[in-house]
Parts: sequence; C-alpha cells; structure tokens
Amino acid sequence: MERLWLQVLLLHTAGIVYLTEGCGEQTCPTAPDGFLNVHLIPHTHNDVGWLKTVDQYYYGAHNEIQHAGVQIILDSVVAQLLSDSKKRFIYVESAFFWRWWKQQDEPMKKAVTGLVQDGRLEFINGGWSMNDEAATHYSSIIDQMTLGLQFLNSTFGECGRPRVAWHIDPFGHSREQALLFAQMGYDGFFFGRLDYQDKDNREKKKLMEMVWRASDDISPPYGDLFTGVLPNGYNPPNGFCWDQLCSDAPIMDDPDLEDYNVDDILKNFLQTAKLQAQKYLSNHIVMTMGSDFQYENALLWFKNMDKLIKLVNAQQSNGSNVNVFYSTPTCYLQSLHSANLSWPMKTDDFFPYADGAHMFWTGYFTSRPAFKRYERLSNNFLQVCNQLEALSGTDAANGPYGKGTTEVLRRAMGVAQHHDAVTGTAKQHVNDDYALRLSQGWDSCQVVISNSLSILTGNKENFVFCNLLNISVCHLTETADHFKVLVYNPLGHSVRWNIRLPVNGHAYLVTDPKGETITNEVVEVSNFTKAIRRSQGQAEQELIFQAPVPALGFSSFTVGKISMPERFLFKGKRSHIDPVNIQNQYYKVDFHPETGLITQIYNLEKNVSLSLKQSFYWYNASTGNDESFQPSGAYIFRPNNSSPLPLTQQVRSYLVQNTLVQEVYQNFSSWCSQVVRLYKDQRFVELEWTVGPIPIGDRQGKEVISLFETTLQTDGVFYTDANGRQIMKRRRNTRETWNLNQTEPVAGNYYPVNSRIYIKDKYAQLTVLTDRSQGGSSIKDGSVELMVHRRLLQDDDRGVGEPLLEIGEYGEGLVVRGRHLLLLDNPEQSADTHRTLSIQEYMSPQIVLSYGDGASYSHDSHALQKTVS
Repeated sequence: MERLWLQVLLLHTAGIVYLTEGCGEQTCPTAPDGFLNVHLIPHTHNDVGWLKTVDQYYYGAHNEIQHAGVQIILDSVVAQLLSDSKKRFIYVESAFFWRWWKQQDEPMKKAVTGLVQDGRLEFINGGWSMNDEAATHYSSIIDQMTLGLQFLNSTFGECGRPRVAWHIDPFGHSREQALLFAQMGYDGFFFGRLDYQDKDNREKKKLMEMVWRASDDISPPYGDLFTGVLPNGYNPPNGFCWDQLCSDAPIMDDPDLEDYNVDDILKNFLQTAKLQAQKYLSNHIVMTMGSDFQYENALLWFKNMDKLIKLVNAQQSNGSNVNVFYSTPTCYLQSLHSANLSWPMKTDDFFPYADGAHMFWTGYFTSRPAFKRYERLSNNFLQVCNQLEALSGTDAANGPYGKGTTEVLRRAMGVAQHHDAVTGTAKQHVNDDYALRLSQGWDSCQVVISNSLSILTGNKENFVFCNLLNISVCHLTETADHFKVLVYNPLGHSVRWNIRLPVNGHAYLVTDPKGETITNEVVEVSNFTKAIRRSQGQAEQELIFQAPVPALGFSSFTVGKISMPERFLFKGKRSHIDPVNIQNQYYKVDFHPETGLITQIYNLEKNVSLSLKQSFYWYNASTGNDESFQPSGAYIFRPNNSSPLPLTQQVRSYLVQNTLVQEVYQNFSSWCSQVVRLYKDQRFVELEWTVGPIPIGDRQGKEVISLFETTLQTDGVFYTDANGRQIMKRRRNTRETWNLNQTEPVAGNYYPVNSRIYIKDKYAQLTVLTDRSQGGSSIKDGSVELMVHRRLLQDDDRGVGEPLLEIGEYGEGLVVRGRHLLLLDNPEQSADTHRTLSIQEYMSPQIVLSYGDGASYSHDSHALQKTVS
C-alpha cells in the first residue's frame, strides 16, 4: 500500500488535529512524558430504536425484549459525576438527552450545566441520533445534526458544542460523512467498525489513526479530518466490563477476603495496554469503558474504574510505565496533537464492511425498501414545509387551519437517520414506530403548508394531500368533476413536472394560472396498479399534464371534466401489439420483438447509442453452508450462488402512446412488472418498477435486482455516489488501502447507492438514478445492477433476532414500487445532467389539491413576500 504522510501542524481550521478552544479542555489530565498513557473513556451507546422503540428505550419499558432504560442511565451517571470531580463521562444521542432534560427540575438543570461547563459531562457527536452513513442523504444528515446541535447550543451554549465526531456503531463509513464533519468544525472523528481485513492490516502497520482527506475538490486542509479507529469496536477490553449486564469479575482488593484478584487484574490490564499500544503510533491509547445501554448502575462502573486507576498507577513506584486516568475523546485528541506526530493519509472510504470472510454488511443497503422511500419522501416534504413556513411568516404555525409545527417531522426525521432506522435493521415493530413518527410529522406539516398556502394565495381552500398517487389513489380527484391542483417547487430553478392524477372521466379541460389551456391526456389505470391498490381506490383512468412551476414558487391549475364525442376519446388507448420502440425528441428505446426486453437506447440529442438489455433477476439467499454458517439477513447479503436467476426470458407487454407520454408495460411475473416511460420533452428514460409480494412458498429467500447489461468496456470500474453528493470510483475486487482476499464475489463488491450509479468507457456513459438508497454494483464488465427488494427467511445473527419478512399491508408480503432514471451521454457532459436530475429527484414538487371553492382569506403580515405564478 502506498503510504502518504502528513505532518500535523497547529492550524486554525476545521480539519486535521487542531483543537478549538472550548469548555473543559483546560481540565484535561496532564499526561506525563515517557509513560504509556491510557485514556479511560466512560460512555454508553444508546440506539435511537432497534429492538425496542426510542421511547421504550428511554423509559426502560419491555425489558423482556432487552434490558435498557436511558432515563435511568442518565440519572445514575449524573449522580456519580456530581459525587466526584475526577469522574468524566461522554454522551452522544441528543434525542434521548432532550427527553431527559425536559423532565428535570431547575436545581438539577443547574447542576448538570456545571458538569458541562467543567468538561466532566461532555457531549460528543451531538446529532439527534448517530446517523447511518450508507443509506442517508447529505441533506438529512445535515438536518439531524443541526437539530441536535441546536438543542445543545440553546441549552448549554458554547460549552455544549461537541468537538469530536463519534460514529462507533454504523456499519461502514463514507467519505462524504467525513467531509461534512470537517466542514461542521469537528476536530476529529472516531469510529468502531471497519472491515476485518482492513483492521488487521492497520494494526500490523500502526495505521489505526490517520488524516482523512475527504474531498478532492476542497483545498487542504479544509476537507481534512483526523480519524481514529477504536481498538475494541466500542466495547471495553476483555475482562474489564463492569456493568450490571456483564459477567466480568469486579476488582476484589481486600486480601483478607476470598477471591482476592488484584494481581490478576493488574497483570491482565498491563498486558492488554501494552499489546494495544503496539498497534498505535503514539504513547497514548484509549479504552472505551462502556457499551450498549450500559451505566444503569454507574456506581458499579466507577467504583471499579476508581480501583483500577489507583492500583495501576501505584505500580509506577515499582517501575511500571503505564499511566491510566479518566478522559474523553477531546482530551485524547489534545494529547495526540501535543505529541506532534506525522499521520498516514486516507483518501477513499470504508465500504463495504465485513466482520468475517463471508459476512459482508451490504444487505442493509436495500433492506426495507418501502421505508427507505418513505424516509426520502419525508425529507422532501420537510424541505417544502420549511420553505413555505419561511415564505409565509410566523402565522403558518397558527393560521386558519389551526396549529402546526415543523418540529414533529424534524424530530421524526432525526430519529429516522439512526443507523438502525433508515438502514432497515430494526425489529418490525420498531420500524412501524419509525413510520408512525414520520406520519405524525407529515400531519403536522400539512397544517403548516395549508396555513402557508392560504396566506400566499389569499384563499382558504379545503386543501387535500393525496399521498398514494403512486398507486393512483386520491378520493378528491376520483370523485370531483372540478378541482384545483397547486404545485409547489422547492428547487432554486424552474421545473416542468409531469402530473398524473387518478380520475373517473374520459375528457378534461386543464387551465394554467393565466387561464390558458394546458394539453392533457387521459389513460387507463394499469392492471399492475389495480392489483396493488385493491379496494383503496376506484379510479379507472389517469389524467396527465405537464406543469411548469417557477423556482421556489407555485403554480395553480384548474381541472374540469368535459363531455367529448366518443370518437375523440382515449387517443392513447393501449395497444397489445409487441412494441418495437418508443421515442421523443431526445431519446429512443428499442425493444426485442420476441422477448419484449430493452435492446438499445439512443440519446438523439447527443448522437450517442448503446446496446442495452435490462431485466429482473434474483439471488437465492444463503442459509449457511460448509464454508460458513452465515445466512443472508437484514444486515448481511450473502447469495448462495454468484449468478442470479432470471425472473423470465420473455415478458408480456403492451404499448400506450399519446401526445404527452409513451409507455411500454412489461409483465415479468405475477409479482414483478415495469413501465418503460418517455414523456414529452424528457431528457431521460424512466423505468417504474413494481416488485412484490416476493413469494416464499418454496422456502427460499430472494434478493431481487434490476440488471443492466451493456457493451461498454469498463475494465472492472464503476462509480457510485456518497450520500447524494460526492462520486466514488470503485474497482471490482479491489480496495485502495490493502490487498483484498475476496471471499464473496457478489456481496463483497456491493456498495451503497444513494442517488446514482454509473459505468462508462471513452465513448459513452450510462447513469442510473435511484429514488431511494439501494445496494448496487457492476459484477461483470459493462453491467450495472441495483437491488430493489429482498425477503428473507432467516435472521443473520447480528442481534435483531428476526428474519426480514415484511408481510405488508395484506399479510402476503410487501409490495414496493419505485423508479430508476436512465441517462445516456458522452462521459464529458454526463455530470451536468445527472447532478441536476438527482437534485430534482430528492427535491421534487409538492402537489396539493382542493375543490377550488374556498373563501377569500386576508392576512396582515408585513414581512410576507409572495413567490407565485
């Protein structure tokens, strides 16, 4: 491995190892030269939902599931800190501390504020949750960090500001996450999990601490961040777990009593410290003294650590060079800075993560795909809510529709970023709770948006939010002969958005804000959609029109049912002849006349064409074998064969064409279908896929992929995004920082895809955009695959304790609908298109409906600035 070294200098920046001045650093213990200094870091790791819901964890409810109660942890820790000024503790999850703080009286709040000011209670990381790094979008990461940090700042001022990022449990680490931390002003970043081969290599070469250069575009050192790998994940060393949940022996230090064990404790600790020191560069090491939901009995921990510190340091009089003391990550980082060492540099990321030869944590990139989409939509809705509240003033929170707030959705989204939430790795009842919280947030934001729109439009309409338009369900449009459609655009540039509304009529007149007629078409609701919605909706048709909407503004359209002679109806009626191609001004797509599959795609504007086959396949999930017991599960992806199985070799298809859209409906099986769609003026090809319920009657878990096979000469290289922002170059069966022994040729090459994946050669680039986070790869040259759904029969033994079955609304299995957007371009110009389109995907316009018969509404705000069309 090429080793790059960077001299750590005293720099007043957000990067490297410079320590910003704060509260408590001046009280950091003095670490003597010439000693091995062991920093004991008392901590607890509190999942914001996993086996229990966030509130069950807070109160300590349902301890039959897991013994864990955060309120008791905080009560117990604070009592110990107040009893002894030498003790220190760090805390991470603001969602829990916010709950606890609300319940404290003023004397306790004052006492805790003193602990924070003295640096004895130190907040680390500080986000609402400890967010995942694989399935999260940078926008939501920033929001959840902002929510937590704002709470700490408003509560404790500058002394509540975390100086160190602390991601001890997420299952892999992204370059974009490191860049965000650097730009937020963190001095360092510590984490617990990395690939077992990577860790072994780093321990042997003393590369466990480094400077992470997290951007190629930001001038050093502004995108640099000191990064350290913790020695034991985030657990104590073996033999030194003194929590009530542990079984390690306490320090029994009275020689007059039975089981005196001081000599054994000292021998074990000194040996452990010296072995750990061999893996790190400096004479400072950390030991994380705590783990999941520990410290309900903080006295048990601190009593034993007090004894340990006294006993170990007493050995210095006998020639020992080991010095041990209570510390924090900030104090540890300060010691490393004072050491004035050079550190290796890291430029790639820490994906994928494996904790064994056949144990790649790449399944969670896709797990619970419906919730992943709901989380992405909720971010979109929250941004709309925030913007409209800002545009309409303070009365948006208390207007004609009552009281509403963005805070409910903000907090729900903060919880949803947790590394067991958006990842899909919590128990089913916990995932249901995550979804419920988002739903409650939507309800509250709908009030804010309705108030805002009344203020901005001057009308109090009966606004309706139809959240099931993707399956053609909306009671208002299905039953009303006349209605209004208001489209708000949260982007900083104008858009032309394709509107599809479920209706029961054959002809409609649509007019824009100026009263001018807008072209529209009516098509039949597909049998695919009817099978999903069942009795939830009764629409037989869909109304389609294109809505031009200004930047950060809205447009209002009036829709009315009209009578029309029979011969003019359904100009876009379906044709059951085998489709040969569809085409608009910019793209053309060819289909095989016998198989019905895509065979060729053309960018007519750029004169670029590509041979392309797209179809659906599934990997048979491993249940364990002679090589390893490891099955596929919520976390782990492990197929039992490296070749996926095709759903079919031939699809049944039909064509719909009209002036606005051309669609090919493809039926792959009874549980998998797709629509290949080209709208007028659209510079991409849309693939709307529907998968589920995945059948399990054969007792085989299935992991379903959409596979794109091309003739591009890619030489093992493909590209994925990092949290919707940076682009990461990937090479099959390769890691930049160590020589990989690849044991899983499929799962070991999967990476998180938050918004796009692409392959290219010198002539063309094929980009696939996603509408949610998914796992993806290029297993063979010229191919791209994205995992869209998975249903499994076994738990993967990573703690959640249940298989990823997701029975869905009707108890038969979850049905998921989503879309991929295909872009074909020359490599030099492709980024201009895919970056713009990916932003439009996660910040799409919001549709609000009404009957259009509302009364006028006056508003007296002097600060209002309307942005309307």
